[in-house]
Amino acid sequence: MEQQYNIFGQPLIPCSNNPLTGYFRDGCCNTDKSDLGLHTVCIVATSEFLQFSKMVGNDLSTPVPEWSFPGVKPGDKWCLCAERFKQAYENNAAPKVLLEATNEKTLEIVEMDVLVANAYYTDKV
Repeated sequence: MEQQYNIFGQPLIPCSNNPLTGYFRDGCCNTDKSDLGLHTVCIVATSEFLQFSKMVGNDLSTPVPEWSFPGVKPGDKWCLCAERFKQAYENNAAPKVLLEATNEKTLEIVEMDVLVANAYYTDKV
């Protein structure tokens, strides 16, 4: 797979290996033409977002063992579909976004200022 870039035009950093995320389950929010959902937004899940997502038909919190899916918990990082993020934002349920791990393709769906306004920051220096 060719190098992919984040919303700042820099190499995409990993989103999460625990739980293992990404359309390709490679830990990154990489995408290609087969990814119709555009799983490109690296979020940090909140209980409010997970409830919202379940309410609109995308239950991310319930484990599905037959697919080796442990379920997403508050605090977990996850590659979310850009349209789902936009929908959550429009309904005041947006999770935080790890900007450096969010694929630049997201900008086709979500405006940069929306992503930055929902940025996840750590207090690590």
